[in-house]
Amino acid sequence: MSVKAGLPPIARPDARLFLLGSLPGDASLAASRYYAHPTNQFWRLLGLAVNEELHELEYDARLRRLAERRIGLWDVIASASRRGSLDQAIRDAQHNRIEHLLGDFPDLRAIAFNGSTASSIGRKLIGEPPAGLTLIDLPSSSAANTKSLAEKAASWSRLRELVEP
Repeated sequence: MSVKAGLPPIARPDARLFLLGSLPGDASLAASRYYAHPTNQFWRLLGLAVNEELHELEYDARLRRLAERRIGLWDVIASASRRGSLDQAIRDAQHNRIEHLLGDFPDLRAIAFNGSTASSIGRKLIGEPPAGLTLIDLPSSSAANTKSLAEKAASWSRLRELVEP
């Protein structure tokens, strides 16, 4: 089983919202891009939440749009042993210092966790969130999550109020 290291955070210093996943899958790591697997619904779900067709844009244009909306991306796991891409296969995880987000991004209003693995780890790392910071649990955008796109989109729509331009 190989050790897989995640991607660096992507955010402007004035980010208001961070979306945190667990650890990028093999396709994302190979491409050095967040949510690169074609069946992952992340870009479609986030696009629905912000009323923009993000999934139709090139990757760099997606990142520009997120920056304009003050959205950051990162993961709770910095590296781990894992065969394949499923969260259930993660072993010996080393965590990112996401608790530093609270000090490094003074405009941060919310952290949203993409899936239950990200949520359970992220909430432990953050502890009791300070006043004014909202923690949001989202259904995973992974195709391994069998909820329908509509069901997922209903939950992800909570992000809309946090990212209105």
